[in-house]
Amino acid sequence: MDYRRKKKLTFFTIGLIFLLSGVEYAVILPTIWRYLQTLEAAPYCLGLALSAFSLTGLLTGPLFGYWSDKTRTTKKIILFANVFEMIGNFMYFMGYSKWLLLSSRLVAGIGTGAGSAIFGLLTRSTAPEDRATAFAAVMACRQAGLLIGPGFNIFLRLCDFKLGPFVVNKYTAPGLFMCLLWTLIQLAVIFMYWDLPPLEKEKAKDRLRGQSEDEQGLVEEDNDEEKPLMGSQEIGGSYGSVVVSNTTMSDPSATSNATLNPISPPLSPEPPETHESSSPSKTSSISQEFLREEVAVLLAAQFITLFNQTALETMVTPMTQKYFGYSELENSVMYSLCGVEVIAGFLFVRWLSQRVTERVILAIGLTICNISGVWCLIFLANPLGGFPWKLTEFVIGVFLQVLGLPFVAVAQVSLFSKVTSEKTQGFSQGVRRSVGGLATILGPLWAGGLTDNMYIMMGVMMGLLALVTIMLAFSYDRMLAPAVEEQVDDSDNVG
Repeated sequence: MDYRRKKKLTFFTIGLIFLLSGVEYAVILPTIWRYLQTLEAAPYCLGLALSAFSLTGLLTGPLFGYWSDKTRTTKKIILFANVFEMIGNFMYFMGYSKWLLLSSRLVAGIGTGAGSAIFGLLTRSTAPEDRATAFAAVMACRQAGLLIGPGFNIFLRLCDFKLGPFVVNKYTAPGLFMCLLWTLIQLAVIFMYWDLPPLEKEKAKDRLRGQSEDEQGLVEEDNDEEKPLMGSQEIGGSYGSVVVSNTTMSDPSATSNATLNPISPPLSPEPPETHESSSPSKTSSISQEFLREEVAVLLAAQFITLFNQTALETMVTPMTQKYFGYSELENSVMYSLCGVEVIAGFLFVRWLSQRVTERVILAIGLTICNISGVWCLIFLANPLGGFPWKLTEFVIGVFLQVLGLPFVAVAQVSLFSKVTSEKTQGFSQGVRRSVGGLATILGPLWAGGLTDNMYIMMGVMMGLLALVTIMLAFSYDRMLAPAVEEQVDDSDNVG
């Protein structure tokens, strides 16, 4: 099987993994509150259950990312992580007590740590200018899962039978359903996923540049006998193919030696230049890398937006039950409509990323989030009026909150992949996802404990949004610098 086909199947499988992560979230979130109530759990258990899933993902993300950086493989990591997803969802299906349910989310959360290895693979196998588009496509797959997931709840809520000693009902069925889906994904990874060579696109560009230079040299020399020799140099990934071609004209045997011996004299001038372009990422420590201004701003944006998102998501189901009397069906339809909006947002961001820089997209997203925060603080902290007016306030608030997510999500992950070292992308993405995981832990806990003090809850969220917006304003000029540096490095390598 050729490389292009393997790459397409691998990316397709990655899309399936993110699709399923969205399905799991959308299937479980609308029913977990009622599920906990049937197990006589206190209201704070909702925040614990939602946070437990993120806690283990926070811890395992950097570990899986480091594993990926060291081995340059992701297939074994995904297969290993998916086992925890299957076990955790089966525990959720068993549901004997609230503590088993909380433990099930802890176990299933381990599987999310593989996402850092996957993002590292995507970074290493895509060109910087195409990265935002690739990340938008992958994130759109997760949002598609959020759209499809509530549809599964429509028929899962009809389940009411026994499977051996286990009861299958509308609360336990999502766990069994997700266990089966993760098992199918395991098979897809085995047969449709390959560990792609790192930096394949960059190597391909170098070979194309070398080929064009070789063709110019061949036209000038008009020597057809040199073509096979130059082809072997291209396969060898030579950075000095023009110099080698001059050598081969005087001694054809030197070509094979240059191809087989990476330290031959004709190639010696170029490798140091390549190493110099990547020396800052090698010499700088991890602490220095993550404490740089632009990195700190992106991590802050990751934390604050996810903190606010999960806090509002935790608040939504109790709020719809209190003010509108919504059940699982209405909540599922609501999440499905939000999924449509988010997918449309990611598609728009994918189109927009080809026309403007990531920092512009990030600024647009934070502006929308600030508008949403002000609206929620004014109208949702203490809804007034009759049912139609309350519903209108709620719908506008949710719409604005969901609208800003694709802009911030795509921009910050794409920029983060550019301002951190490519050789440690797995670990770096693990740190980024751990920061997001910490936010998804604290967000539900914050909202779960302040359901009766909405002004305090939303006031702090609005303050955090204002803080990260100010940080972006002061660091706006630095957000484009990494991309410029990469282009200079690329030109140095070609020269």
